[in-house]
Amino acid sequence: MSSESIAVASDHAGYELKETLKQELTNMGYEVLDLGTDDGTVSVDYPDFGYAAAGAVTSGQVDRAIIVCGTGIGISIAANRRPGIRAALCHDIETARLSREHNDANVLALGGRTTDPELAKACMKAFLETSYEGGRHDRRVAKLA
Repeated sequence: MSSESIAVASDHAGYELKETLKQELTNMGYEVLDLGTDDGTVSVDYPDFGYAAAGAVTSGQVDRAIIVCGTGIGISIAANRRPGIRAALCHDIETARLSREHNDANVLALGGRTTDPELAKACMKAFLETSYEGGRHDRRVAKLA
């Protein structure tokens, strides 16, 4: 059982995957803050949701965030506009794991139209269960700030 709080957010194209991941997070014992969207049938703008999730992380309201749009590209760009955010768009378990180990990513971005739900759950699990390695990576991560 985790005591971590995780924000989830998506646009309309990522809504279905966000809902799947939200349920999985609850099953894993995480406290979930859903920042929307609340409807997959109404077109909305991914920057609004990526930026909101990033804000929840930088304010300390949550520990990390999972964000989803059609491809994960746009929403990750939006999240990375906020200082202190290291959003990683991941397509497999290895990139999800390495985003944490080497880059200390605090936001995981996924594509609702490009990522199978089971793979997305596995990526999310790897992202949440992997710690930052530090050491040789510290100076590089510091340069991201």
